[in-house]
Amino acid sequence: MLLCIDCGNTNTVFSVWDGESFLATLRTSSEHQRTADQYWVWFSQLMEHRKVPIDIDAVIISSTVPRVVFNLRVFSDRYFNCRPMVVGKPGCELPVPPRVDAGVAVGPDRLVNTAGAFDRHGGNLIVVDFGTATTMDVVAEDGAYVGGVIAPGVNLSLEALHMAAAALPHVDVTKPEKVIGTNTVACMQSGVFWGYVGLVNGICDQIKAEYGKEMRVISTGGLAPLFQMGHARFDAFEDDLTMHGLTVIHAYNMSQAGQTA
Repeated sequence: MLLCIDCGNTNTVFSVWDGESFLATLRTSSEHQRTADQYWVWFSQLMEHRKVPIDIDAVIISSTVPRVVFNLRVFSDRYFNCRPMVVGKPGCELPVPPRVDAGVAVGPDRLVNTAGAFDRHGGNLIVVDFGTATTMDVVAEDGAYVGGVIAPGVNLSLEALHMAAAALPHVDVTKPEKVIGTNTVACMQSGVFWGYVGLVNGICDQIKAEYGKEMRVISTGGLAPLFQMGHARFDAFEDDLTMHGLTVIHAYNMSQAGQTA
């Protein structure tokens, strides 16, 4: 079985893939201090609780937090006796290389989302990911990542608003009943919710105009369904896009290794 690990700035997700479906998906906070042994205790106990056998023989990692990769490598080697593939590192090839400015390093999460979205939806896509940052990535007709947009994430914007203005409270992200708020919380919720609907729709419209071809918009991330309620123009929502992309990249590398063997 394949263990897919996606380490983001806020959370790290572990998913176990048996070749046909994900048997278990586990989530923990991203902490670079966490050791390989601590990962194992957490992972093995939850797998036992879910009654999923730990029969891992391959690991693939995507990480936007470089400092956690070392301990995840040790975790893979010590407990599964395998060397993990790490997206963006030597030994892990992409189905289609990105076409960006020379010398530019593209975030592994964006490359993985590109691979997953192309596998499910074909090319000429905009992939909107509501994470710590809100990213919009352009997938070309042949599946290459060709650029995109990075904006502050929804929760990051709320936190910045609270920290910069002492009188403004913490609020949750929700769709307000009305655009015009009649109290501070409602005003903040309206500003964030409808502001991000406008941001996503507006940037996607600009991308489509610049790209010059028909494009579909694919959303992912926990807040995507919420913003679809606000008339953000998504053609599809994928809740496991990153994990699916990791399985696609792993399968591609295995097929390449088989051809050269």
